[in-house]
Amino acid sequence: MLSYRATVDVPDATARTVSRWIAAHRRRHDVRPWQRAATSWTQTIMLLRWPIQAADVAAIARDAGVSPATAYRYLHESLNVVSGKAPELPDVLRTLKDNGEPFVCLDGTPVRTDRVAERDPDTGYHLWYSGKHKDFGGNIQVLTDSTGYPVWTSPVEPGSVHDIEAARTHALPALYPAAADGMPTLADKGYVGAGIGVKVPIKGTKPDTGARSYNQVQASLRAPAERANALLKGFKALKRVTLDPSTITNIAATALVILNLNNSLL
Repeated sequence: MLSYRATVDVPDATARTVSRWIAAHRRRHDVRPWQRAATSWTQTIMLLRWPIQAADVAAIARDAGVSPATAYRYLHESLNVVSGKAPELPDVLRTLKDNGEPFVCLDGTPVRTDRVAERDPDTGYHLWYSGKHKDFGGNIQVLTDSTGYPVWTSPVEPGSVHDIEAARTHALPALYPAAADGMPTLADKGYVGAGIGVKVPIKGTKPDTGARSYNQVQASLRAPAERANALLKGFKALKRVTLDPSTITNIAATALVILNLNNSLL
């Protein structure tokens, strides 16, 4: 079999930090550490290859010298470890406020999945099907700073859940106090009705001059938030998830942690 060298677009310092986290997790939880099929460094490489390159798990297992079943188990374990390092929303908002951020931006991003059979018990419709995006997937809420850098990702909601509903569940309870403290949230029309402190465009078919000016300013301030989705979707695993859709939560959080490590924010 032909062998060759390959690279993963991750700083060495990031990989070593993740490896330390995985090694610490093993020391805390392994009863028989000598029975591990791979070292913590090999497990780190397996983890980094999958979300960044969306590499085939069978290929990852072959390269690591482990079985596919072991590769999947190590992958889920690593996602749990790294995603656990993601910051909590109240802590994020407190840090941003201390750093003098004038506002934050909230936006939802779809993460496509394979077809999911689960149905809404009330309506009978496919729970994970998004009518807006015409595909199966999950809904992740992404919070950014004023430059558009992602600072927090929410737990996943099924694709049928609208942005405003997902925000009410995961984000708005923490964003309201931040707005009252002088750091409002900017969002698009999907968040109309979110409440005081969430600045959305003024709707209407014939807006007056003041409304048009407000919408233009709001849109220009919010535009950098699109950068966050581009950065997160740079992790190819988030373009289409073939695992259980509930794992999108950990995949998105892991992507955020790796981004922060790459930018020395952790």
